[in-house]
Amino acid sequence: MMEPIFLKPVLQEKIWGGSQLKEHFALEIPSDQTGEAWVISAHPNGLSTVESPKELAGMTLDQLYAEYPALFGPQRAKTFPLLVKILDAREDLSIQVHPDDAYAQQHEGVDELGKTECWYVISAVEGAKIVYGHHAQNEEEFRAYVNQGRYEELFREIPVQAGDFFDVPAGTIHAIGGGITILETQQSSDTTYRVYDFDRVDANGNYRELHLEQSVEVTLFPHQDSPYTKQALSIEKNTLFELVKNQYFEVYKLEVSGTMAHQFKPNYYLATVIEGQGQMRVAGVEYPLTLADSFILPYGSEKVEFSGDMSLIISCPREVN
Repeated sequence: MMEPIFLKPVLQEKIWGGSQLKEHFALEIPSDQTGEAWVISAHPNGLSTVESPKELAGMTLDQLYAEYPALFGPQRAKTFPLLVKILDAREDLSIQVHPDDAYAQQHEGVDELGKTECWYVISAVEGAKIVYGHHAQNEEEFRAYVNQGRYEELFREIPVQAGDFFDVPAGTIHAIGGGITILETQQSSDTTYRVYDFDRVDANGNYRELHLEQSVEVTLFPHQDSPYTKQALSIEKNTLFELVKNQYFEVYKLEVSGTMAHQFKPNYYLATVIEGQGQMRVAGVEYPLTLADSFILPYGSEKVEFSGDMSLIISCPREVN
């Protein structure tokens, strides 16, 4: 079977979420505090379901991965390794950090993955910022900043605009700022340690839990920018542009203008349309593509033709777990 597998996203409400997933991407959101669309996910906290092909429709992605291994190639991991999200941050997210695989499996469960992730900025209001890194040289200095409440001095803020890309390896302090929409590609993990949450309370008036001890244990000291982080990217049209390649995944951007064909390396690929619309031809069959469409190209569908005027973020896994 060479047909692309189109998936229905799972929408997640968040205290910091907004309505951009409806207003810009035309997704059916549960409320105007919708922060995340898990567009390609086999994680139990948000399982995408197959919309087409019709013979697979209604299956969750974890079921598909278990029951149709040939779609994912001979070197497939034990569990589906990646998760792709579109995030709408109406307000600042908490400042947080994620563990690596070893820490997650030791402290969160033997099957839990760490969380290395990356962000492509789809849109950002004027003056938007993210937190990316910190200024502490070691754990002792980090604790001193926190104990004295010197958060503004501790965290490193960076202005962002549409088209910026940030690689966020496990152990990197980070937070998406208000007014930013991103496409996130990550390991299939939902483990987050909050360092600081601006003293916000939830709908019941409760402060959200912080995880300072875990955060200190997993944070990288001192902070180092990833060499894959790039701002003001200049990407040639009709070329698969590499954004990041690490031990877990490869992520690319494809800007289609007119018609182009690409010969993919043997693997399966995850793709989301983040701008525009067009068509895709696989094995002689044409599929329309529009904003927020998310799909998997199964193993073996290497030659694909794209046409139209659109941008896609495309990824593939690298590590077998």
